[in-house]
Amino acid sequence: MPSHIQKLISEGEHQQLDFKFGITDSKKIARSLSAFANTDGGRLLLGVKDNGAIAGVRSDEEYYMIEAAAQLYCKPEVYFEMKEWEESGRTVMEIIIPKSAEAPHTAPDKEGKYQAYVRVGDQNFPANGVLRKVWKKQKDPKGVYIEYSVAERTLLAYLEVHKRITLSAFRRLSGYSLPRCEHILADFMVLNIIQINYSETGVYFTLHPEFRFE
Repeated sequence: MPSHIQKLISEGEHQQLDFKFGITDSKKIARSLSAFANTDGGRLLLGVKDNGAIAGVRSDEEYYMIEAAAQLYCKPEVYFEMKEWEESGRTVMEIIIPKSAEAPHTAPDKEGKYQAYVRVGDQNFPANGVLRKVWKKQKDPKGVYIEYSVAERTLLAYLEVHKRITLSAFRRLSGYSLPRCEHILADFMVLNIIQINYSETGVYFTLHPEFRFE
C-alpha cells in the first residue's frame, strides 16, 4: 500500500501541493508560504524533486530556513505545521500551511519589495490591485453594496457574450479610472458574481460558475 508521502507525490504539483528539492533562500520560500496562506492553503514537501523523485532533506538547517521565512519574511507571520516522514531511507519534511483568515500575507519580491502572492495551479503569482481590494472589502463590517449603474450592467452583458474580460479591457469599455474599475471588479468578486483567473499571458475575469442571470 502506498505511503502518505507516495500518495501525495502521485498527485503531482498543483494548487495545494509543491515539491522542493532544497531551500537556499528564506525570502524566496516566503513567497510560497504567502501564496498558500492567501489562497487555499497547501503543503510543501521538502526533499522531493520537481519530477517526484525523493532526494531527502539535506540538513536540519532547512527547517530553520522555513521558520525564518514564515516568521521573519512573511508579514503578518504565516502559521505552519511540520511533519517528518521516512521514505526509502530518506527524510521528507511535510510543511502544512492552512488557508489564513489574516490574508493578505506579504513577502519580499526579488527586489526586496513586500507584496502579496496567490497560488494558481502549480505557480505563485503576485496579487493584483483587484485582489488587494477584495481582501480589504471582505474585512469591512459594512459589507459590499452594488449599485447597478451603466458600467456594472455593461460588464455583465459583456461577460455573458464574450465570457472573459481583462482589467484594461474593462477600463476601455467603461471609460472609468483604474481605481474605479478595480473597485467594481472587487465588489463583484466578493459577491461571487465574477472570479479572477490567471494564465501565462495575464489576468482575466469570468462570470462565477454559480452566478445566474435573472
